[in-house]
Amino acid sequence: MILLNLGDWWVALSGPQQVFWGISIVFSILFLIQFVFSLIGLDADTDIDGDIDIEVSSDIDTDPGFGLDADFTVFSVRSIIAFFTFFGWTGVLVLNAGRSTLTAITFASIAGILAMLLVGYLIYIFSKLSQDGNYNINNAVFNTGKVYLTIPPAESGEGKIHVIIDGTMREMEATTREGEKIPTGADIRVVEVLENNVLLVEPIENLLE
Repeated sequence: MILLNLGDWWVALSGPQQVFWGISIVFSILFLIQFVFSLIGLDADTDIDGDIDIEVSSDIDTDPGFGLDADFTVFSVRSIIAFFTFFGWTGVLVLNAGRSTLTAITFASIAGILAMLLVGYLIYIFSKLSQDGNYNINNAVFNTGKVYLTIPPAESGEGKIHVIIDGTMREMEATTREGEKIPTGADIRVVEVLENNVLLVEPIENLLE
């Protein structure tokens, strides 16, 4: 009976309403799953990674009393889920208020972008907080971790890794000397601490050969 009622309700919706409802339901479920994983310690957040990592870098000092020097990652799994969740529900609300599809798309896009920026900023804040406090970076040597942002090959650039140092998970810059790039999600081991606290790492699979 409930399924029949849901079917009748779905058929009665217009095309745009079905799209917005579909997006909001699917991404709300993904949001809840990710939230539950965070609570039980299985949370992972991966930046969009193909041949390039999308990242907004800021180095601003336009006022003597204000400065920002940090890597602010906007596009991640969390932020994309947040974008579509808010996009879908905002579109549903605007259409239910009797507004046009174009208006719904406009307001939904604005809400989604704001949600994505907010989540990206919160990830950045929590990442910085996790790095606060005193720790000995040399204790990272021989520890294993996971690549967060792709590490370019042969010291041609730096990526980022998540590694436990002195009992705390930290986000650190890392590079590698040989072989191909190390992609996001790969398991690595720290083999040396270089200048400016950059960690030299190698894929665990290479070390096992």
